[in-house]
Amino acid sequence: MTILCIETSTSVCSAAVCENGSLIRQCISLEGSNHARLLPRYIEELLSFAREQALSIDAVALSEGPGSYTGLRIGTSTAKGICYGLNIPLIPVPTLEVLCEAARQRLEVSGERIEDAILVPMIDARRMEVYTAVYDGKEANGERRMAKAVVVENEDSLMSEGKHVYYFGDGAEKCSKVFTKPNWHYVPGIVPEARFLAMTVGSPSVDRREEVNLAYYEPYYLKEFVAAQSHVKGLA
Repeated sequence: MTILCIETSTSVCSAAVCENGSLIRQCISLEGSNHARLLPRYIEELLSFAREQALSIDAVALSEGPGSYTGLRIGTSTAKGICYGLNIPLIPVPTLEVLCEAARQRLEVSGERIEDAILVPMIDARRMEVYTAVYDGKEANGERRMAKAVVVENEDSLMSEGKHVYYFGDGAEKCSKVFTKPNWHYVPGIVPEARFLAMTVGSPSVDRREEVNLAYYEPYYLKEFVAAQSHVKGLA
C-alpha cells in the first residue's frame, strides 16, 4: 500500500511517500510558519516522483492534531483536495502517536530500554499548557489516557506513577524547567515527521476508525480556536 503522508500540526512542515510502512521519499522544513507556501510544492514534487516510479497513491494519511490551528487547517484542506481528486480514502492519524513513533525509534537506536517505561508526548499549547497523553513504551501506540490540554505545574500534573518516563515534543522543553524527579527524562529534538505517519497507520486507534467522510471531516483541535485582537494599528 502506497500512502501520501502529510504533517502540518506543529511548526514542522513535511510530506512523504511511504510504501508498506517504509519511507520512499520525504520533504521537510523545520523553519516554521511556511506551511501554506511549502506544502503545495512538496505535494507536487512527491506526486511527480510517484508517477516517475510508477507508484499509485492508495490513500492519504494526515496528522490530525491536536496542534496548531492554522497548520491543521492547511494540512486538512490539502489532504481532502487530493483525496477528492484521486478518489482515495483519508486516514487521520493522532499527532501524539506520530511523536511517540519518532521518540521510540530515537530511544531504541540509542539503546534505551523502553519496554517498561512511559512515553509522554507534548505539543505546545501556549504558556505552560501542553496537549499530551500517556502511552506505554512497549507499544508506543497503546494509549493509556485520553489526549487533553494540561496546565503543567510539575510531574504530578500529568501522572504519579513511579516508572521511568520519557517526555518530548515542542511543548516538553518548557516543562523540563519544572520537572525535577529523577525518573523523568527529557528527550530533545523529537518532532513529528510525515514519514512516521505510515508506521502508525496500523495502530489499534487508527484501525478501529470508520471510513472518513471527506465532506464533514475536521481536524482534532482539542480546544476551540480563539481569535486574539489585532495589535496592528487600523485593524479591529
